[in-house]
Amino acid sequence: MQHERRDFLKGFAGVGAAGAMGMALSSMSEQARAGGHAKTQYGRGPAIKGPYLDLTTGRGNQLAYARLQSDIDFGKQKFFWFRGYVAGNRPMKKIDNLIGAQGFGVIRLNERDDGVIERMCREIILYTDLRTGEVLEEWDNPYTGETVNVVQVSNDPYNYTIDKYFPPPPQFGGLNKEKAPPKIPFILPWYQNGNRLDMEIHIHLAYPSALQPDKWPRESAGPIAQVSEMFAHHVTAEDMQNPDITSLDYSGTWNRVTPWLPWMLMGQMPGHCMYQCFMGTCGHPSEVLSRSAVDYAEKNYPKYFEAPTTMEGESLSSLERYAMEQKPAPVK
Repeated sequence: MQHERRDFLKGFAGVGAAGAMGMALSSMSEQARAGGHAKTQYGRGPAIKGPYLDLTTGRGNQLAYARLQSDIDFGKQKFFWFRGYVAGNRPMKKIDNLIGAQGFGVIRLNERDDGVIERMCREIILYTDLRTGEVLEEWDNPYTGETVNVVQVSNDPYNYTIDKYFPPPPQFGGLNKEKAPPKIPFILPWYQNGNRLDMEIHIHLAYPSALQPDKWPRESAGPIAQVSEMFAHHVTAEDMQNPDITSLDYSGTWNRVTPWLPWMLMGQMPGHCMYQCFMGTCGHPSEVLSRSAVDYAEKNYPKYFEAPTTMEGESLSSLERYAMEQKPAPVK
């Protein structure tokens, strides 16, 4: 069952702005079973079992995750944010910090008659200059010596459902042919450390890229999109078990390993990008992100400050959207 659960976490999205592509159970479960300081599968502490939510059950995790994502006072919306760096990693070379990354999303929930919770979201990533913090329209690629046009990430929408069971893997417009395994209760790897609950989720996927090299020779890193994302959430245990709190504040980190961004025009040059970002919740992105990033978003993406109210629209990752919205760069 544990191996099935670990594999089946694929398909549950986290921070879609980065092209969230399914989940794989965090290595924390492996550490716990290996007999480290945590002697049980989910760590020690009374907040794991209640009194409000039992985090060893599918229903308990459904409500806990929904409260992290948004608000189970259904209809209200909630912002999340992230801020950090995008680094370049080339074989046998030192890692280089290339650009900044700032972004946010806004989420609204709706509970269906069958108890499934709909998560409705819009989200963006803005790429920024490391020195000035200004949002980039062009970027001087230090690896190629070429000035390229920067393409920000804007996902409208990135929706999915939150259930008592893990969902099937995402299809990515039919590119992912992986079959759905049997239903497994939606139980996440929570750990209690004092009055803090920790939960980590990892994504590891490889699937046919929407940017195939024959059509996108300068944008495509190859026929397979190999992407990993790692999310760490930290929340107050007391808040988790307080039934009067319908939306949980959290802090944490988001890390991503991905092929060179298509607008960098690196083609199949060996190497990849790595994102290292803090993340969390906020009342408004202006509380956390730079003023220049918020001003840019207000000017260019005003609707991204308001969450969707329906599940309408196709939810795609940033690669699929790039393939739909951009044109291949001329070959040199």
